[in-house]
Amino acid sequence: MRRLFRVLIAPVLVALLALPAMPTTSHTATAASKSTPSDSQIDATIRAKLAKSKIGKDGFKFHVQHGVVTWEGSTSVMQHKGSATRMAHTAGAVQVVNNIQVSEGAKAKTGANLKKAQVSE
Repeated sequence: MRRLFRVLIAPVLVALLALPAMPTTSHTATAASKSTPSDSQIDATIRAKLAKSKIGKDGFKFHVQHGVVTWEGSTSVMQHKGSATRMAHTAGAVQVVNNIQVSEGAKAKTGANLKKAQVSE
């Protein structure tokens, strides 16, 4: 038994003791240390993105408060609602409340396209 300890366990213990102390940071501590843009920075980024984007023509309104972006408006293109959410997240929003209403025609058109994409056996 002593020989087993000397041959197998002792070298492992010595190696572990020789390792430098590992920092005890967690994933949340790392995420918290990243700088979150201010509300005014998020607002300016979204305005710049809207000016360059097709969804800017929809006339959506938004406001930023404590890193939360709230969208208002309506669209006749289903994908524009999702684009607005992605735009806010890439601008640095910590949360997005998307109150954009999609027209019934756009919903019907998207539903019809989904039916066409299904494969029948």
